[in-house]
Amino acid sequence: MDPTIFDRERHLAFLERMLERLPEDYESQEINRLTIAYFVISSLALLDALDRVNKDQLVSWVLSFQFHPSNDSDLKNGQFYGFGGSTPASAFIDDEPASGNNCSHLASTYCALAILKVVGYSFSDSNFELILVSMRELQLPDGSFMPTHTGAEADLRFIYCAVAICFMLNNWTGMDKLKAREYILKCQSYDGGFGLVPGAESHGGATYCAVAALHLMGYMETGIISKLSQTLAIDMPLLVEWSLQRQSVDGGFQGRANKPSDTCYAFWVGGVLKLLGGYQFCNKEALRSFLLSCQSKFGGFKKFPDIIYPDLYHSFYGFSALSLLQEPGLKPLQVELGIPYISGAGI
Repeated sequence: MDPTIFDRERHLAFLERMLERLPEDYESQEINRLTIAYFVISSLALLDALDRVNKDQLVSWVLSFQFHPSNDSDLKNGQFYGFGGSTPASAFIDDEPASGNNCSHLASTYCALAILKVVGYSFSDSNFELILVSMRELQLPDGSFMPTHTGAEADLRFIYCAVAICFMLNNWTGMDKLKAREYILKCQSYDGGFGLVPGAESHGGATYCAVAALHLMGYMETGIISKLSQTLAIDMPLLVEWSLQRQSVDGGFQGRANKPSDTCYAFWVGGVLKLLGGYQFCNKEALRSFLLSCQSKFGGFKKFPDIIYPDLYHSFYGFSALSLLQEPGLKPLQVELGIPYISGAGI
């Protein structure tokens, strides 16, 4: 492949193959089917190729992953009634119930709603109130969120998912915004970036979750570094400096200090800079060169330039990063939400 050209047609062919049938290496990701679908559908949308998707069939498939209470009393059992990543546990296969480990999850719910939003599904056609009612039970006293009712780690990733869910549903009853805000502010590290939990090492993904969540909640304006005043207790200059320092000599972005450049962080960290108004300070030409070096001859993007095969995660974030660079052939990105910008959809 020509490392100076964005090979749109090759990428489209790759995505169409992935839409039809995944390689066997993805078998271990069965529980994450909605997340994988989110990467494929959002990538096709960025490439302005949703005409290649049967939208009605896709919507029916996504909706089949939602969990529903069997009766009103079940609403008090503490279960989260969102979307599971795979076939719901209520489904039966050969008269045996599916694994009880498969329950609704904040990340899967975010991916489900994002897919539906991308393909233009009207949320008024479904009752998603149960998502919000049950999601509020996942928020802990410190403001963080567990991803599922069965108990798991709680950190910035799941605050972001909860915030994005409320934003997409245009209803904030699913969380205590002030508590979430306070938890996010506690996660800023001494060097300016954000860790997944208070006191943790700064990380590109965690920093994106913090900044994007604050934007979606309305606590942070786009391009805030150009403003003379701010109401958030964030060290903004240090945050911008930390983010800019993540661009390496090869032009790519690293997720943490002393780590190699990785395709996905061109979005995670690049997105932070875009939201803060500091994107113009990064070396865009070098970044584009790094990203194009990560294109696979099979289509899609690789994690690093020197590996062979692409994967859907790095492919989507490669497309997203190039969208931030305004690469021809790619649609604009709604950075805070992680999906293509949808005109007239209120986002």
